Amino acid sequence: MTKAEVVNEIAKKTGAEKAEILNTIEAFMETVKEALAEEENVYLRGFGSFIVKKRAQKTARNISKNTTIIIPEHNIPAFKPAKTFTIAVKK
Repeated sequence: MTKAEVVNEIAKKTGAEKAEILNTIEAFMETVKEALAEEENVYLRGFGSFIVKKRAQKTARNISKNTTIIIPEHNIPAFKPAKTFTIAVKK
C-alpha cells in the first residue's frame, strides 16, 4: 500500500480532505524521523515502537580488492510491533 492509498483510505473512513490528511501523515513521519535522529524512541501504544538500534563495530571483506575493512559502530532505525499488532497480522 502506498502513501497515496493510505491517504485515500483514511479520507474514505473519516470524511476529511485528502490534502489535510496528507499534511498530517507527512508531519507524523517527519516527527518520527527527527525523534529517531536524536536517538529518542517513539512509542505508539497498541501499534508499536519506532526505536534506534545500535550496530556494533564489525569487520567486513571487500572481495573485489581482497581487503578487510572495519565498519564502525552506528545506529539504525527499527520498528517493533505491539503484541496486539502482531496477533492481528498472524490471523
